[in-house]
Amino acid sequence: MNLVPGWIRTYQKSWLSGDLIAGVIVTVMLIPQSLAYALLAGLPPEVGLYASILPIIAYAMLGSSMTLAVGPVAVASLMTASALQPLATAGSPDYVALAMVLSLLSGGMLLLFGVLRLGFLAHFLSHPVISGFISGSAVLIAVGQVKHLLGVKAGGSDVLDTLVQLVHALPGTNLVTLGIGAGSVLFLVLARRSLSPWLVRLGTPPRLADIAAKLAPMLAVVVSTALVAAVRWDQSAGVSIVGAVPQGLPQLGLPSVSLVAVGSLWLPALLISLVGFVESVSVAQSLALKRHQRIQPNRELLGLGAANVASALSGGFPVTGGFARSVVNFAAGANTPLAGVISAGLMGVVIAVLTGLFHYLPHAVLAATIIVAVVSLIDIQTLREAWRYDKADAMSLLATAGGVIAFGVEVGILMGVALSLGTLVWRSSHPHIAVVGRVPGTEHFRNVARHAVTTEPGLIAVRVDESLYFANSDALLDTVESLVAAQPDTHYVLLVCSAINQIDTTALGVLSDLERSLAQRGMALLLAEVKGPVLDRLQNTPLGQRLEGRVFLSTHAAFDFAHRRATAPSNPSPSLAR
Repeated sequence: MNLVPGWIRTYQKSWLSGDLIAGVIVTVMLIPQSLAYALLAGLPPEVGLYASILPIIAYAMLGSSMTLAVGPVAVASLMTASALQPLATAGSPDYVALAMVLSLLSGGMLLLFGVLRLGFLAHFLSHPVISGFISGSAVLIAVGQVKHLLGVKAGGSDVLDTLVQLVHALPGTNLVTLGIGAGSVLFLVLARRSLSPWLVRLGTPPRLADIAAKLAPMLAVVVSTALVAAVRWDQSAGVSIVGAVPQGLPQLGLPSVSLVAVGSLWLPALLISLVGFVESVSVAQSLALKRHQRIQPNRELLGLGAANVASALSGGFPVTGGFARSVVNFAAGANTPLAGVISAGLMGVVIAVLTGLFHYLPHAVLAATIIVAVVSLIDIQTLREAWRYDKADAMSLLATAGGVIAFGVEVGILMGVALSLGTLVWRSSHPHIAVVGRVPGTEHFRNVARHAVTTEPGLIAVRVDESLYFANSDALLDTVESLVAAQPDTHYVLLVCSAINQIDTTALGVLSDLERSLAQRGMALLLAEVKGPVLDRLQNTPLGQRLEGRVFLSTHAAFDFAHRRATAPSNPSPSLAR
């Protein structure tokens, strides 16, 4: 087995310039994000920097995406804070150690899923649930960062409680902090909306203008840090700043793992793994399609798992693929994961010698960076589309978002998953069952309630548009019995099985009882269009043996059979059709 990634074995010199440029640009974008998301997770700022080196390299060795940018992201940071805050004081050594344990657990789970080839887990969380979760998390994050814009202290166990505390704390607002924070928000919003078009009008190439607009947070960090350092607002106006950031590369080592910590963190680690994996695969696939590349979900599990283990070993916290950074990485011309490796190397240089530059960075600017980034994640468009097309999906989205906002991230996503699965079970337990007839002059059969069709006297043809299992077999039985009761002259009941992919043991028992009941009343059960795997299993059952001669390749053949029997001179009883 060749352990060298394919992109290294096939690397071309012409790709280097694109990877180098993308690596530099993503690094400039990653510095303020890593600091901000560490703050969001309740961790010291340097932890965000630590999580931006080895995880990127680990993913480059095992992941399948050429342009996915792995590192700290807003949602994973929020989930980290939600999991750890009940267990330790934010920012304390115990809190940092627990963050490392959480990352290690998440990475271990992802690696295990990858070894077991469980890449299909990417489809476990529906798009409305993910959209609702991210939207609810965005609201939760934005509200939680307002205190840093105001320069006040306000906690809160949920959004409502936080808002109440913010209202009570308003009289103590630090006006200088508010000016820095509000000014940063305004600048970042204007840069997001207008900077790129403005630069294009000035003659900047569109691609470069778009990248420049996405690097606005770094400009806000540089200007605000220089301003606070020059005026010393941290002393004269009480502006909260990052302060001393330890210089030097992180020390490698395993976090101390206790059974108590594992017992408290396994569920948050699982949810972080699933959400991060689904989000990363979605981003990676959308970018890969633009270059006609393919993403391998099982390798993504291995890549993300290795990234999280590497983060834990280097003093970091859970990481995953970031949407904004990945888009910038792609637009900047990244050709391979070497762009990420270059970015990791530059981050190492920053941590080794440049952390002193962050001393006067105001917390309000980091909060502004987070707020502007997450507000764009609130997905109103998906809600509108789901509401028009499928209100059940819309309700799943709203329930997930509402659960996150009201009860926290774990409860919110579990509510969304439970509602989605409940909707799936309800739908499959209430299958669409249609009485069908022949389209005149053809061998096609359609719903009698929707089309002008002809039926065969003495024959009831029923099509079930769902596999038959324990939850819906009684619905079929009730429908057939109602139809037979309404048509007492029935001789044959035909079950069209074109949409039935499986019949479980319970449904088999129901069909057996139905066949016997019909026979006792002088009627016969017929089957048509039974799929091969279903027929293979039926043939070895008593029901299959009793149905010998009454299983037809097509609905047309079954209709012809019933017609011939009805018009035969002797008009034999249905029992002879066996």
